[in-house]
Amino acid sequence: MGEWIGRGRKARRAYGFDEIALVPGSVTINPAEVDVRLQLGSREHPIPIIAAAMDGVVDVAFAVAMGKLGGLAILNLEGIQTRYEDPAPPLKAIVEAPNETVTALLQKIYQAPIKEELIGRRIEEIKAGGALPVVSAIPQRAERFGPIAQEAGAGIFVVQSTVSTVRHVSSEYKLLELERFCSSMKVPVLVGNCVTYEVCLELLETGCSGLIIGVGPGAACTTRGVLGLGVPQVTATVDAAAARDFFYKRAGRYVPIITDGGMSTGGEICKALACGADGVIVGSAFARAHEAPGRGYHWGMATPHHNLPRGTRIHVGVTGSLEEILLGPARLDDGSQNLVGALRTCMGAVGARSLKEFQLTEVVIAPAIKTEGKLFQKAQNVGMGK
Repeated sequence: MGEWIGRGRKARRAYGFDEIALVPGSVTINPAEVDVRLQLGSREHPIPIIAAAMDGVVDVAFAVAMGKLGGLAILNLEGIQTRYEDPAPPLKAIVEAPNETVTALLQKIYQAPIKEELIGRRIEEIKAGGALPVVSAIPQRAERFGPIAQEAGAGIFVVQSTVSTVRHVSSEYKLLELERFCSSMKVPVLVGNCVTYEVCLELLETGCSGLIIGVGPGAACTTRGVLGLGVPQVTATVDAAAARDFFYKRAGRYVPIITDGGMSTGGEICKALACGADGVIVGSAFARAHEAPGRGYHWGMATPHHNLPRGTRIHVGVTGSLEEILLGPARLDDGSQNLVGALRTCMGAVGARSLKEFQLTEVVIAPAIKTEGKLFQKAQNVGMGK
């Protein structure tokens, strides 16, 4: 399997969202009658879309607003929200900083220490707003922050790093024993990120309640450029789904997989879910919301290795309210609004009543899907021609 890339070396072909298309079904269904619920642990959530743990995307107010619309939003426990009593001034400084000075400013802002009392306070604020608090930390801090978050009322805890494995080797710091951590927590634990079948299987054995898939596809993530690491999201999702299904047959426990990054339009979200994901994590689409703390900018969470932001500040512009982006009605024609409506329409078109049925959708390799017949769209800068 694979293609020769040189003498004695083969590489497996992998696919991203722009290279595939979903095939319409022989039966169609009223989009209003399809089931798009996501189950994590014992809870069901109305929609399978989660806002990414990025400081430019999620704060307390955004998490509450997202919850009221049926979605989830992950608050980064190592970002601005837990370093500053009042996060508004540093957020404003980052948004208003010129491009030539913003990197130095980000470095300075993220050098402020994390205040553990703010972890509980932010979670309590989200809960008081009527939303389920979902929070994240890197493995090195999860053991300390997990119990604090749980006691404060967190509903889901996310252990997230650039690349996650069960067998991590280090003599410099204490390793997080994922299996022990998952069993000790009374709330669902999501673990990520990973992209290969073998690692997915090993992580599923830890007892986690969900697996996050994707290395480097996010708009603000520099992993692929700086380190050269990553697997295109379609292939990563399909491989992870195969691991999930094999684990379910062997262990009798279904663990959802959540594709993270590389999606900013309804079409990309549809492809991720049709390729096997149970849910998706999205950042840049929500950074465009009026409710986002970055107000049209987004930047990433702290990395496992230092206190610098994960990726540089990206300007995406404010395009509408969170409700318009998530539930519509869409005012734009580029697929960046009414994400749930797009999912329902696509599921209806392929004849899928539920997300599990949607995962059986026929997929074709279609490298010209974004350009075929789009001459006038490109000339007039509309739809996919933008």
